[in-house]
Amino acid sequence: MSRYSAAEIEPKWQQAWEQAGVFTARRSDDKPKYYVLEMFPYPSGRIHIGHVRNYTMGDVIARYKIATGHNVLHPMGFDAFGMPAENAAMASGGHPKDWTYANIDTMVGQMKPLGFGLDWSRMFATCDPEYYGQQQALFLDFLEKGLVYRKEAVVNWDPVDMTVLANEQVIDGKGWRSGAEVERRELTQWFFRISDYSDELLTALDGLDNWPAKVKLMQANWIGKSRGLQFAFGLTEAAQGFDRVEVYTTRPDTLMGASFIGISPDHPLARALEREREDVAAFCAEARKGGTTAEAIEKAEKLGFDTGLTCRHPFDTSWELPVYIANFILMDYGTGAIFGCPGHDQRDHDFARKYDLPIIDTFLPVEGDHNIQAEPFVPAKTDTVRYTRAVAGDEVQTGDAAIDATIDFCETNGVGQGVTKFRLRDWGLSRQRYWGCPIPVVHCDTCGVVPEAKENLPIQLPYDEGGKPIDFSIPGNPLDRHPTWRDCACPKCGAAARRETDTMDTFVDSSWYFARFTAPHAHTPTDMAEASYWMNVDQYIGGIEHAILHLLYSRFFARAMHICGHLPESAREPFDALFTQGMVTHAIYQTRDAKGRPVYHYPEAVSLRDGKGYLEDGTEVEIIPSAKMSKSKNNVVDPVQIIGQYGADTARWFVLSDSPPERDVEWTAAGAEASARHLARVHRIVAEIAASDTPANDADTDLLREMHKTIHDVTGGVDSFGFNAAIARLYAFTNSLGKSAAGTGARKQAAATLAQLMAPMTPHLAEELWHMLGHDGLIAQAQWPQADPEMMVDDTITLPIQVNGKRRGEIQVPKDMDKAEVEKIALATDAVQRALDGAQPKKVIVVPGRIVNVVV
Repeated sequence: MSRYSAAEIEPKWQQAWEQAGVFTARRSDDKPKYYVLEMFPYPSGRIHIGHVRNYTMGDVIARYKIATGHNVLHPMGFDAFGMPAENAAMASGGHPKDWTYANIDTMVGQMKPLGFGLDWSRMFATCDPEYYGQQQALFLDFLEKGLVYRKEAVVNWDPVDMTVLANEQVIDGKGWRSGAEVERRELTQWFFRISDYSDELLTALDGLDNWPAKVKLMQANWIGKSRGLQFAFGLTEAAQGFDRVEVYTTRPDTLMGASFIGISPDHPLARALEREREDVAAFCAEARKGGTTAEAIEKAEKLGFDTGLTCRHPFDTSWELPVYIANFILMDYGTGAIFGCPGHDQRDHDFARKYDLPIIDTFLPVEGDHNIQAEPFVPAKTDTVRYTRAVAGDEVQTGDAAIDATIDFCETNGVGQGVTKFRLRDWGLSRQRYWGCPIPVVHCDTCGVVPEAKENLPIQLPYDEGGKPIDFSIPGNPLDRHPTWRDCACPKCGAAARRETDTMDTFVDSSWYFARFTAPHAHTPTDMAEASYWMNVDQYIGGIEHAILHLLYSRFFARAMHICGHLPESAREPFDALFTQGMVTHAIYQTRDAKGRPVYHYPEAVSLRDGKGYLEDGTEVEIIPSAKMSKSKNNVVDPVQIIGQYGADTARWFVLSDSPPERDVEWTAAGAEASARHLARVHRIVAEIAASDTPANDADTDLLREMHKTIHDVTGGVDSFGFNAAIARLYAFTNSLGKSAAGTGARKQAAATLAQLMAPMTPHLAEELWHMLGHDGLIAQAQWPQADPEMMVDDTITLPIQVNGKRRGEIQVPKDMDKAEVEKIALATDAVQRALDGAQPKKVIVVPGRIVNVVV
């Protein structure tokens, strides 16, 4: 009898699938289509167990859908542009392109042995000129439709790397790579008009029934719809051509608590003042030395500059409020100006204490001029009682009623207007770096900004500078100092022009790749026939960390692509269902060096005995349980090593079986070993059945009933992403099969069904079992087994027997046996006969299908 050898089995069946073209997707009208996609990886150079879990989930769905008669698209690619490649080039003196493609080759070589049912013929990397050339074509189409534009904007600027940073790249006010203090700088940048779609993107979330509620909530909060009041504080004296300061507030109910007006350093009034006053210019320059993120602003010291200007309160024109320039106010939200209410906002409260401004409690009746309190009063953010004296008099308003009442009052009295605004800002896509998609425009002294001609696409990145390697160690964008690439002819007039040297944010690359997979070699961004057939993505799988930006940007891109004729109307929401999987965790093993600093050890360097860990020299290690896998902590598990030790099917089985897929799963050596033993046991049981010759008998029906119940339960588990529940049912069925005394015919049928049900999870082993049992063809192309409803209904039932209220035994009877016959069988049991001791029962109660009660 052959032993289970993953090293022999797995390459054999991978080759068979490739030769048969099982996973090559082709458009067909004969079957319903199904598009399953996992978020594609960055080519860091090595896959990890988290990748294995993510892609195995998608592979289970893809293989299951093939078996249920669907035409499946399951592609793979690489999100390949970005700063890590430039970092690697700086560190090694190499080139980002070489580093990236070498890593892709390595990762593909690591992924293929896992047996994923992927259509590798569709693979691309976003740094392929064929891909980013079509992205440039999209940009030009968006530009023509007014979906992209250029303007001056305040950005996060890294003065060392000399590049714009996204908010997410600013850590504690510093550049994520350089560690330099980030500055606010005004630059001309390219933007997508995503804010024009704020309301649509928000409203459409209600129709995404197969998305996690938490993801929809996160997007809704990011879009940030709010109703508030827009109005103006009139300046007591005009200054620099300004006679008023426009303000938008979501809390107009606290207007009677105002004690100052604050404007952004980038507000037009502040800009005008700094041109005339050195003290204002000095303050604004210092205020701009900070990031634009909410976190950076929250942590920074709150600084203000008293301009000497004052404004009149709209409810009481004799009430004057000082105007400050404040470093915590941004120009890109609202109007770039606020009224400070230190009695009911912690930030304003800190500012008022610093500059000795009044702190006014709007919740209490007026006592003296505007109710200035000696002690600060800052209600908790959860306080729902709101009170606006000018509006309500002595009436107490609660909740949103106070806001609505204030807006109505202001509109009636000509003070302001109720407006709806969104937190979502337009998407700045300009990046001053080399390893990204070039923006396809040129700058001509005569014609201005000119779109590149489409016949000139792709505008490819230069590999070198006149035959010399590009020096990535020099700060700034290498494209700015590359004259043979930068200098070009104007596509409109032919005169000398300068190519745009900014490249696109890498979020652009990942915002449409799902559409490109439908026709990855088309000479246009999409082939509408293919896109109309394959879109939408029926099942998208990826981490919760992409819940906001990637998914939101992709939703915008799908709408923009539809407007430009690259996607059908039905694909405006590109992902029909979304699943966010948990992480794979592992214990951290650490010791301490002579100075008490932690030293981390790889799992393979630690031996576990009696719940403790030891290094090879006998040193005991401290075990920190179940932490997120991190290269810095050395608690990562190498899938290549796992495949070499146990096989791909063991890795796949374990990551699916140990925990619900939306939760974290802890990788343990003991768990992997247990999975390997189970798969070897399945192989042994089926091998024994294949070699057996036992006649049919009464046990056949019981085994086949169990088989149909298992088909039903596993099918339901896979359909609902309950992979761990499906695997638990397969464990139970394996035990039943191993113990069954049924004849060979029934056992072979049950074993073949077990192989089919395991095929999405352990495809190599399943193929081997299928072949051992004498089946032709590939199990990967076999039809999914169907549960027979009649076979799931038991002909017999088990009834417990109670004597004087205590359970004394049980009987098995046909489910439709009449009560008199059930009573006879129950009274004849040994347990009841002993209790009667020759006497007659006082009463026998038969509850059909449930219980028999005997009273003696």
